[in-house]
Amino acid sequence: MSNNSCAGGGGTNYPSDCDLTQALLEKARERNEPIKRSAQWQEALPRAKKVKILLLDVDGVLTDGTIIYTHDGGESKGFNTQDGFGLRILQDSGVEVGLITARTSEAVNRRAADLKLRHVYQGTKNKKEAFAKILSDSGLQPDQVAYMGDDWLDLPLLTLVGLAVSPANGVPEVQKRVHYITEKPGGKGAVRELCDLILDAQNKQNTLLKGYLK
Repeated sequence: MSNNSCAGGGGTNYPSDCDLTQALLEKARERNEPIKRSAQWQEALPRAKKVKILLLDVDGVLTDGTIIYTHDGGESKGFNTQDGFGLRILQDSGVEVGLITARTSEAVNRRAADLKLRHVYQGTKNKKEAFAKILSDSGLQPDQVAYMGDDWLDLPLLTLVGLAVSPANGVPEVQKRVHYITEKPGGKGAVRELCDLILDAQNKQNTLLKGYLK
């Protein structure tokens, strides 16, 4: 908050040097203040702190749920670059990332390759089987897993993992059974929000950020 030390000066319609200095000091203070987070965010931090792997549904989570069929019989999906970057820095922090989706799409294969994802399960109607395989391969426990899903097919996993998350566009039956609901919808920053939550809980966000401020 300003101490109004420039009050009474100037007498013109233009800001004085003192006014400009005060404005710069205010901006500097704002940059150094911690980002304000919701009560829901704070409540999810203990669960997020344990996460060693993040698993995601694709349609409605990594995308907005829209599927575009192409003339050659394929399909097209849109992915969010901020979501992608969030997954990259999450992996840089040591947290693995994987996809479990009931559909099969070459676009998902390409996105997974771009992000260098180790665990990719497509055409998986029974997501619990893929989940069990991931736990077996990684040696992790369910409470070390976060999963984000938006619809009924995701409920079996959402009831097993340590951190269950729905995007803002998740159906009501999902949202009432998760630990955290993102402010952003799927395909529009929901995944990045979850990545930030995990990094915040594990005190890794500031360390990673410093690498981009050099």
